Amino acid sequence: MQKSTALYAAAQPTVTVPAVEKDDFGTDQRPVILYDGVCNLCNGAVNFMLDWDTSARFRLAALQSPAGRRLLARCGRSPDDISSIVLVEAGARHYLKSEAILRIAYGLPNPLAFLAIFGFPVPLFIRDAVYDQVANNRYNILGMRDVCRVSDPRAKERFIEE
Repeated sequence: MQKSTALYAAAQPTVTVPAVEKDDFGTDQRPVILYDGVCNLCNGAVNFMLDWDTSARFRLAALQSPAGRRLLARCGRSPDDISSIVLVEAGARHYLKSEAILRIAYGLPNPLAFLAIFGFPVPLFIRDAVYDQVANNRYNILGMRDVCRVSDPRAKERFIEE
């Protein structure tokens, strides 16, 4: 008796192979800055950081990109949360809002690193209140783009897109 290949194929058990999550720090330990890719204010800050980060200490990913969403989830945040800049380090450390801004500035050359030192003693609730005022009005301040910026031709190797 000959089996129908269609029936035989349908009768086979399905095996679900779990997706392997990409390790964004497997081969590159540099911290990743997650930014709002459609915010003009945020994109201006990315340009500023790229100009000052001449040693390529930081990498970047738009919050809206697959990499940004994956890193947000890794930090225990909603992948849809674009409310704050996030600095993600290897391991499980991450920083939000004003703490992220100050740590990024501290990682850049002087005078930015020096100036960041003066921000750390200010209580977090005050720093984050100022940050929240700017963040909540960022689209009103400089507007927004129609397309999410996920890379930059002058520093493509610094951006994590996928």
